[in-house]
Amino acid sequence: MRITAFNTDAAVLEELGSRLRESRLRRNLSQARLAEEAGVGRVTLQRLEEGAANASMSTVIRLLRALDLSEGLDQLVPAPGPSPIEELKRRGRRRQRAGSRRGGDAAPPPGPWRWPDEGEA
Repeated sequence: MRITAFNTDAAVLEELGSRLRESRLRRNLSQARLAEEAGVGRVTLQRLEEGAANASMSTVIRLLRALDLSEGLDQLVPAPGPSPIEELKRRGRRRQRAGSRRGGDAAPPPGPWRWPDEGEA
């Protein structure tokens, strides 16, 4: 199941528990072994895998570290990027149009702009 904003809290907890269980089993770890490595109670882990318990963030972090999945935490709440104003200051002025080709065929730059009713002086 894909976790979206439309899922209930219970559905999200159940899906996360299922993923936690699958990650544990892929690493061929028992609940007791993973709980010991993470420093959490086995019953806590069991309830999390069932989607029946809300866990503290520190418990989740410990479990993810024990499963070598802690890099995924960076995607949980991405670091804010630069503001649009900062981005513009960093890049300087943006190009508004393409330039002409450089070389001998280039037309000379036009003179100053004038109103059509102004005569050539």
